[in-house]
Amino acid sequence: MDHLVTARSMFGMTMGFHIIFATIGVGLPLMMLVAEILYQRKKDLDYVIMAKRWTKTFGILLGVGIPTGTIAGLQLSLLWPGFMKVIGEVMALPFQIEIYAFFIEALFMSIYVYAAERIPPWARIISLILVAIGALASAILITNVHAFEGTPQGFNMNNGEITDVDPWKAFFNPTFFVSAGHVAMSAYTTGAFVVAAVSAVKMMKQPFGSRIFQFHQKALVLSLAVGAVFSLLTALNGHESAQKLYEYQPEKLAAAEGLFETQSHAPLAIGGFTDKENKEIVGAIEIPWALSFLAGNSFDTVVTGLNDFPEDYWPPLYIHTLFNAMVGIGSFLILLSFASLAWKYLLKKERFPKFLMWIFVASGPLAILSIECGWIFACTGRQPWTIYRKLSTADSVTTSGNLPLLFFSFMIVYIILGVTVSLVLIYYFRKNTVLKDLNAAKEKEIPLFGSNS
Repeated sequence: MDHLVTARSMFGMTMGFHIIFATIGVGLPLMMLVAEILYQRKKDLDYVIMAKRWTKTFGILLGVGIPTGTIAGLQLSLLWPGFMKVIGEVMALPFQIEIYAFFIEALFMSIYVYAAERIPPWARIISLILVAIGALASAILITNVHAFEGTPQGFNMNNGEITDVDPWKAFFNPTFFVSAGHVAMSAYTTGAFVVAAVSAVKMMKQPFGSRIFQFHQKALVLSLAVGAVFSLLTALNGHESAQKLYEYQPEKLAAAEGLFETQSHAPLAIGGFTDKENKEIVGAIEIPWALSFLAGNSFDTVVTGLNDFPEDYWPPLYIHTLFNAMVGIGSFLILLSFASLAWKYLLKKERFPKFLMWIFVASGPLAILSIECGWIFACTGRQPWTIYRKLSTADSVTTSGNLPLLFFSFMIVYIILGVTVSLVLIYYFRKNTVLKDLNAAKEKEIPLFGSNS
């Protein structure tokens, strides 16, 4: 790999690893909050046990998310000094506010964990609301930097000099709200389906109708309900995101759909791959006029093709595959959640068929895969720019050497962290079983169970 590719690969590896923990770290607090609310309303101990166990999982994952996030911050300065120069003068605000968001998350998480027996029900719920807000705010503030990269405003660059800085204008850039919405909805979707996957695995290991089976079935149904709501909202938000691409990054939209010729009534290409040499999309199913409608809510919307841009400005054309994977998985999760809820509540079936249980197991990894594809699509689709039409990636990268050594060093760190967190989770939940928590909850011997029940 050349110098630039090595730098991009190193940072991409870091973010690809970190995004797993960051996304689940946003999604799980919502699941904890919903479970706590259900407990306070129904006085069903199963829900507070869910909240407690998910809290432990959240704490363990946070222990990995913090150092990987720190590494990402370090690598920004190490690998992209040209970019950080602009961020330092224009967009330092989100980084500063993000610290306060993390403080809120950590503080009220501590209150929920250690003081739940000493505070009233409304305070427990408020604590988890603030944990969820802190986690989400932290993610939004960081990813807003990405939104700024795609739709920069609030400054000018003249001969390499940054002038006319307006940090609030940069902060509330044109894609701030749609980007924040996508981060939130997709994280909540992922958190829900990760819980669904774990619950399905546990259910298949238990006899039908047993006490443990019923516990995990409640968790599965709860996660499917949350997943149904937020997967649908993610899709609706995705429509708005596509319109922002049409307005602000047209070559990215064209590359995502393999569209070379500018045209109205443009088709939406599903599947297939982009043939750069022949400038066509191969093997795709095309839905006539759909891309034009997606871009501008009108079938006669003119969508600009790649041929209208210098080839040096084209993003890598494999982003079509990433875009299809993200949208395809998201659509599948919508169908899965609503169909499963209909099976249980409309058809009033007591159990899910085995093939559907295996699909539930796959839904968690698929949701994470969708997040990875979406993140790579978002960043790679902006290339060759670090800050769109303002600062190229080549001009942002460090001139320091020894990047291959650092690349493999960080890879070893991530392998160690990944193995360690997996072993810790396995050890903890083997030692602290659901049955043990159920018995302890009934006897009111341990924290998080006794109060208000």
